[in-house]
Amino acid sequence: MKLKTSAIAVLAALPLMSFVASAAPTAEQLQDRAFGSLFYEYYAPDSDKTRSAEWQGVDNGNGIGLNLGYRINKAWAIRAEYVRQDLDSAFSNNDVEGNRVGVDLMYHVDSLPVYVVGGVKNFTTGRSASAANIGIGANLFATDDLALFVEANRYQGISKSFADAGVKLGATYHFGAAPAAEPTPAPEPAPAPAPVIGDADQDGVTDDKDQCANTPITDKVDTVGCSIFTEQSVSIALNAQFDNDSAVVKPEYHADIEKLANFLKRFPNTDVEIGGHASNVGKPAYNMALSQRRADAIAAVLVNQFGIESSRVKAVGYGVTKPRAAGNTAAAHAVNRRIEATVTASVKEAVQR
Repeated sequence: MKLKTSAIAVLAALPLMSFVASAAPTAEQLQDRAFGSLFYEYYAPDSDKTRSAEWQGVDNGNGIGLNLGYRINKAWAIRAEYVRQDLDSAFSNNDVEGNRVGVDLMYHVDSLPVYVVGGVKNFTTGRSASAANIGIGANLFATDDLALFVEANRYQGISKSFADAGVKLGATYHFGAAPAAEPTPAPEPAPAPAPVIGDADQDGVTDDKDQCANTPITDKVDTVGCSIFTEQSVSIALNAQFDNDSAVVKPEYHADIEKLANFLKRFPNTDVEIGGHASNVGKPAYNMALSQRRADAIAAVLVNQFGIESSRVKAVGYGVTKPRAAGNTAAAHAVNRRIEATVTASVKEAVQR
């Protein structure tokens, strides 16, 4: 198949695609307008066609075509196409003539003169067949209504297997007038200056409406100058691990336990549950008792070392009923020998500006 031909056709279109007209109309000026195009096309059939008597040996040739379309909006357009093709024949000195008709959808790339196109076509050149096409093109506007264009397409057979290529050069004219720009409204007359009223605490509410004098300048205030407060949820979590078959609290966790104690002191209406856990090694009843000893050990540090009331601390052993890591590996057992505790409280804080 002439795969190289398609690449050559696309490359032939690229130089013209690099032009951008400085005075090209905007997409808004082109939408909701009909357009028509006349073009010349160089056409390269699939090499399988050239070797096929069924296709009359059609070879490279040209065509003259017409497009009629409508720009639906800034990006999309639809068009109908008719092309009269005149192709060489590899089997005789006689040209092979026929028609190509079809319909395309076009998508115009924003802020660029480039568009992509795709559609379906019916051919009678050589024999009757249908194909889907996809391509890329570019417009170079000479005026707001008239543009030169170049377009390259690849045609993939539907009813018959083939892959053709073609390059078009032509001109497009857009019918109708571009929509007129809406007039700029006249500016509103400036209002008379209002009397100046002071704002002593600089909270944005004037003194005649301010019901909360001297609010902190960092606080966001309501319509009467009072600080706005919000309820926020704050929490702290404790995670500590133990050695195998041990309920001794490691010294490296004392700092975290102290942070938990300080949180409980800051929010005296909160309580904490210390959950002890064990790895799945040994008998369940033993592990349940071991996890309780671990929870009791952490609770004792909170109460005896950091002064938290015992009534606020609940120690519960869960044994192996809530594993964090599944499996019967040393790593999983190490993760599951642990303490978990979380305390959540609500705090009323001023909303900052």
